Amino acid sequence: MNPALKAKHILLDPFFDLSMDYLCVAGFDGYFRRVNPAFVRLLGYSEADLYSKPIDNFIYEEDRNLTALQREGLIKNRPLVNFENRYVRKSGELVWLHWTSIPLKDEQLVYAIAKDVTHKKNMESERISHVARLSKINQQLKQLNYTTSHDLRSPVNNLLSLVEMIDCKSGKEEGNLQIIDYIKQSALGLKNSLNSYVDALKENEAETVGLGKVGLREVFEKVQGSISSLINNSKAKFCVDFSGMESVHFNTAYMESIFLNLITNSIKYMRPDVSPEIKIISFQEQGESILTFSDNGLGFDMDKVGGLIFNLNQRFHDTKDSKGVGLFLVHSHVTSLGGTIDVASKVNQGTTFTIKFQS
Repeated sequence: MNPALKAKHILLDPFFDLSMDYLCVAGFDGYFRRVNPAFVRLLGYSEADLYSKPIDNFIYEEDRNLTALQREGLIKNRPLVNFENRYVRKSGELVWLHWTSIPLKDEQLVYAIAKDVTHKKNMESERISHVARLSKINQQLKQLNYTTSHDLRSPVNNLLSLVEMIDCKSGKEEGNLQIIDYIKQSALGLKNSLNSYVDALKENEAETVGLGKVGLREVFEKVQGSISSLINNSKAKFCVDFSGMESVHFNTAYMESIFLNLITNSIKYMRPDVSPEIKIISFQEQGESILTFSDNGLGFDMDKVGGLIFNLNQRFHDTKDSKGVGLFLVHSHVTSLGGTIDVASKVNQGTTFTIKFQS
């Protein structure tokens, strides 16, 4: 048989049904004509629900106008690439989708493929937020520098003058004792000034961070849902145990960021011949609240990079998606609230992060 004719007889249903990307066919009238199982699972609606309502009903309200403009281009037979919008799952959660759509004008149909980029959007949003926060802190530090440079000159000059007076009054014990008392008063004033500046910075920090009881399983399930496509595609397996400590006093957004970055890192730096296995365990030990993340990935040579792992813009593997920000954020979130984070790793034997929260 001619190869071209033979190709026409190949059934595409298995490709459509088994694909882990999200495939659909839509009519020019704005209704789905066909959706693959992955798309059904992602949104949580039944096929009947998806076919019975206009597509706009499933799109996040703020993205509907922009999506409608893009659909007009498709109807005019212009392909659509690199378009992103948000859909609303049946659960109410939002999911970001990255679309490539091809119109067939004669059939009045649009064939489209989408990828779930929710986790990338979340990380991008977090980075923007963190850069803004760092910028604010930098301004505060700059202002503190100006203030201390100005306000501390007087007490420092006073101390120097008093020391010179002691030199001039050598042998006059009574006068020296009085000068020493003045030095003590001046030093206390200097200490109080420094304490007031530090307290001011702490107050500014506290205004931006809300603390409360954070449920670890709830955070894990939320993050897991936001990167379900990434997890499924990597065939990652999880072993989680929060029985030893179900919650911790922390910031919810920070905790979600910690879970997101450590889980995506474990998948990003998986060994090519082994599916990722990620263990997340919480427990109490000697009055300390501890959370550990372990994986079986590529790992690090701690002798070479151990001191750099949490630094900004550090990359230790040749991975195009690596920006050198994730671990910096994790470290910043933990330490800014008084906790500590340690790492143990061996090349091709995985990595373990141990987080100890402030009591």
